[in-house]
Amino acid sequence: MSDGAISQDEIDALLSGVPIDGLNASGQVSNGPSVTIDAVALGKFADELKQPLADNFKQMTGVDCSASNVVVESCVRDQLLAKLPEMVIAVMADFSNALTGDHIYIISTELAQKLVSLINKEENAALDDMSLSIISETLSTHTNDEITALDKTQKFAGLACNPAEAVNIPKAMVRIPQNTFALFSYPITLDGQSYTIWEAIAGEAAVQIAKAYGSEPEAASGSGLSAADMASMQSLAGGMPMGGQPQMGMGQMGMPGMGMGQMGMPGMGMGQPMMGGGMPMMGGGMPMNTPNVQALQYPNLQGGMAANEQGNISLIMDVFMEMTVELGRTKKQIRDILGMGEGTIIELDKLAGEPVDILVNHKPIAKGEVVVIDENFGVRVTEILSPLERVSDLH
Repeated sequence: MSDGAISQDEIDALLSGVPIDGLNASGQVSNGPSVTIDAVALGKFADELKQPLADNFKQMTGVDCSASNVVVESCVRDQLLAKLPEMVIAVMADFSNALTGDHIYIISTELAQKLVSLINKEENAALDDMSLSIISETLSTHTNDEITALDKTQKFAGLACNPAEAVNIPKAMVRIPQNTFALFSYPITLDGQSYTIWEAIAGEAAVQIAKAYGSEPEAASGSGLSAADMASMQSLAGGMPMGGQPQMGMGQMGMPGMGMGQMGMPGMGMGQPMMGGGMPMMGGGMPMNTPNVQALQYPNLQGGMAANEQGNISLIMDVFMEMTVELGRTKKQIRDILGMGEGTIIELDKLAGEPVDILVNHKPIAKGEVVVIDENFGVRVTEILSPLERVSDLH
């Protein structure tokens, strides 16, 4: 930039939030400190989630959806940009508390329009603010599944997710994680058409997830412990050398005069005292190490808001929002609309006595019945919609 001009790569970096000093001499984003991402371990994590992803999409849209094998790889900004179409829908859904760093979903505008059209039951839905809200809600279900899976590992206490936010922007403006990050590519088939959902997780967060899903040590074989392990246990127990003990095979377990309380491993001595739970004591009276196993406590999903959420929402308690009651809707051709006059009756899509929709900022939240209060119309709330219904009932 000695001549004062800014290259296109530098413009793209600025638009995506990457500082210019993060570019190297070639004009590309510098990788900086790199991390080693275990794609195999992350593949186990992704395999747990591909079927719930397909099930959520099927439930939301009402059409068949399937997910193929997920591709997990280490990636940098330029590699991801090469995979994306020019215009995308990016959904920021960063983890909080136990994991930190960028967490983002990216889908094509074609998939976004397909989802919104199926959920709203209309053709060629526009990608407006309401549609982006639907996309955010839809992909948030996948983030919730991820949090549930990570909770089972008992390694991410208090893990949560920030509210998802979707934007329709050129790919160069997407807030892609800097340096090396983990990229999950979910191939899905929705209503007979193939699409890809990309999920990017910042490097450090991906490393922590990989550690939680790392390879477990192989279980001991049926032949028992190795000679080295037995010698080590013998020295801890203060018993006789291995050479001075007779070897006990499976056929000797039923020898006369040997009760169940006397059975032991070679080198531990016969007739050792047993602990309360049936665990033999070591030769010196020291109990063998046992893992501290505790039952997993799941949070109450029906509970109210957390304390910090209650504190935050108090800041906006005096904000006004537009509430409307919708009696019904209909579609008319232009010639019919132009032919309307006084006395024209318009038939709506709701039956007499059917609950009316209650909307806040044009989004349905409840149903109710119309009442008359003095000389004014009112509405009595009869049902509060669930989060899933609030999405599926959007028109």
